[in-house]
Amino acid sequence: TLLAGYEAQYYDGPWDIGENFNKSNGLVRWSRRTENSRYAVTFMGYDATWDSADQIPLRAVESGLISELGSLDDDLGGRTDRYSLSADYSRSGADSMTQANVYVIRYRLNLWSNFTYYLDDPDNGDEFEQVDDRIVYGANFKHSIFNQQLAGREMQQTFGIQFRMDDIDAVGLHRTMGRYTRLSTVREDDVREISLGAFYENEIKWTDRLKSILGVRGDSYWFDVDSNLEANSGKEEDSIISPKLSLVYSASDNVEIFLSGGFSFHSNDARGTTITVDPTDGVTPADAVDPLVRSKGAEIGTRMSWGGLNASIALWYLELDSELLFVGDAGITEPSRPSARYGIEFANYYSPFEGLTFEFDASFSEAEFRDHDPAGDKIPGAIDTVVSAAATFQSESGWLASARLRYFGPRPLVEDASVESGDSTSVNLRVGYQAQSWGLFLDVLNVFDSNDHDITYYYASRLPGEPAEGVEDIHFHPLEPRTLRVYFTWNY
Repeated sequence: TLLAGYEAQYYDGPWDIGENFNKSNGLVRWSRRTENSRYAVTFMGYDATWDSADQIPLRAVESGLISELGSLDDDLGGRTDRYSLSADYSRSGADSMTQANVYVIRYRLNLWSNFTYYLDDPDNGDEFEQVDDRIVYGANFKHSIFNQQLAGREMQQTFGIQFRMDDIDAVGLHRTMGRYTRLSTVREDDVREISLGAFYENEIKWTDRLKSILGVRGDSYWFDVDSNLEANSGKEEDSIISPKLSLVYSASDNVEIFLSGGFSFHSNDARGTTITVDPTDGVTPADAVDPLVRSKGAEIGTRMSWGGLNASIALWYLELDSELLFVGDAGITEPSRPSARYGIEFANYYSPFEGLTFEFDASFSEAEFRDHDPAGDKIPGAIDTVVSAAATFQSESGWLASARLRYFGPRPLVEDASVESGDSTSVNLRVGYQAQSWGLFLDVLNVFDSNDHDITYYYASRLPGEPAEGVEDIHFHPLEPRTLRVYFTWNY
């Protein structure tokens, strides 16, 4: 079987500067199936260029300097491309399944931004370029064995190995002016990062209603950084073991109760593991970060189904030893503090009869730093309430209609929560007709023309004529205003 697809898109957007977004992507896949196996080779490509209206300071809008759809720097935007080639194999036996894949990815990115305007460089402005140019190699293997017995209990086992290498020819941060004029290089690095993981999973059905799923995973990382500052070059490695356990109990044919807990981790930017001096001045000492940072979490919940209703509810907890971050805008690594998050999530799907469905999902959570600091214990940007709801109707004659609501609650922008973002609500509608070979649809995005903010930050920036230390202010990017889109599709 040969499958091929191509898509091209141009989008100017509602912004005052024009988005000029040009995107093209394509796919070619050859696949073959036999009685118990499948082979596939896939090539994918993606290319895009765009201009960007980044987040803007609230004071610039309130003073009339720019509109909510305006921009303070017309040179911002980016270009990127990504090409990949992969091969997949799977084989099913009477009591086993084997899956494997290998892949190679070519990825490049140039991104121009300016968040502080004239704070650092009053003459040329604070525009900067982030560069990423890499080739990624990887492979995954998994083998599952079914219908085994342990002390008379039904058992299933899975073994797996995962490998990935990022060969990064250049990842850098440059001060620029007018997009293409580089004024200076903050830092530029060649990086080799290799990760190797192995895992084992054991599922045992203890009774007709109770089963356990035990897993353990081991990961090793190797980092090799060649920086333009010799003091920030070096090699580092780390390994970590992550066990996990789940218990699932079927209280009835319609109700399932689960309890899960385990350890995991997140990896940090390779450049942060070997850093010794601040790249912005090449002198100020900088602390290296741990390559791998432990996390642990747990959840308890239930899943239910009656007739056309499927519902679930879960209580969860997640703890991170550190939220260490690489700050790409500054070219430095900032160690953050240990944190804890906990919350409750609801997911509901209901279909009273064929053709009509309702969805309602909600999440309520708290996110706090676990150590004491006079600055406060709130995690900036952590949203405590997320709600989505939808209703969809599709008749046998081909007519369809849907409405979807999305709500993000307010969130703290600084650690003491003295500054918060507003909440954000958007509603989208679709009506249309789908015939056997063609379809006509109308989408109304942001039906109520909300001017809520898509993103919100709080930091210091400087506009012309303002004090040298800048002004602390809310910086935001608004939702796109009400938009109508008409689609026509034809299948042949």
